Amino acid sequence: MAQKYRIYINDNTLFIGVTVPKQLEKIQQLDTEDFDFITFYRNLKKSKQKHYMLITKTPKELLKSIKKKLTLIKAAGGLVENAKGEFLFIFRNKKWDLPKGKVEKGEKVKDTAVREVEEECGVKIEKREERLCKTYHIYELGGKVILKRTSWYKMFVKGSPKLIPQKEEGITTASWVAPLGIKVKMKNTYPLILDVLKAESLV
Repeated sequence: MAQKYRIYINDNTLFIGVTVPKQLEKIQQLDTEDFDFITFYRNLKKSKQKHYMLITKTPKELLKSIKKKLTLIKAAGGLVENAKGEFLFIFRNKKWDLPKGKVEKGEKVKDTAVREVEEECGVKIEKREERLCKTYHIYELGGKVILKRTSWYKMFVKGSPKLIPQKEEGITTASWVAPLGIKVKMKNTYPLILDVLKAESLV
């Protein structure tokens, strides 16, 4: 199966793949040959279109060429399940989110994921599985265009431990949410969080 990528840029989405995603009606196909990401990014504010597509036989190579022009930040996080089958959500920046954070120098990505969950929610991770998915998010910071690549892992805790939100990280609430309650949270979350939940077939 060919690789395909979905990159979130504010309210916009850039797809890189072999074919156009079926679920989208309005999508603007871009010229892959002369594509310059920085020019595309600067012009986004003027455009009314929301979804863009780069069709290529080699999506991975095209993503690599885009990465070279951006500042890459690696991050990792977790989709955590307790013994009751509930999932861990945090509330930060007025949106429901999943715990995650930046990879520190010399740290393995999978270790970052566990550390960030434990620090942000005050829990002890019992088991971490293989990576669920990766998400890509682009934003500007200090005049630089940042590509944040987050690796997500499925994790488990014993029982249903009390959660302690890390207030200094801007987390006001951490809560266990039953699968039926996830749809309510999805009304106020980020599109890339939906991708993580889809990877676990929760939405």
